[in-house]
Amino acid sequence: MKGFGNMMKEAQKMVTVEVNGKQELVSIKIDPEVINRDEAQMLEDLVLAACNEALRKSRDLVQQEMGKLTGGLKIPGLGL
Repeated sequence: MKGFGNMMKEAQKMVTVEVNGKQELVSIKIDPEVINRDEAQMLEDLVLAACNEALRKSRDLVQQEMGKLTGGLKIPGLGL
């Protein structure tokens, strides 16, 4: 997965995606320097990687907040 890690680093430099706690995309910002018609596939891959990273962070945050509410107890049906 070394290639994916490198892609994530590049995505973080060029594409920012925000997701809310409902797992909905709320914004996508793309650095104008990466927009090139000849590299559409790369841009699609960067956006996909940024979206997945934003969703992962959102799930992690939900789990952290649920942990605070439940005192660390795992309650079936309340976590993601």
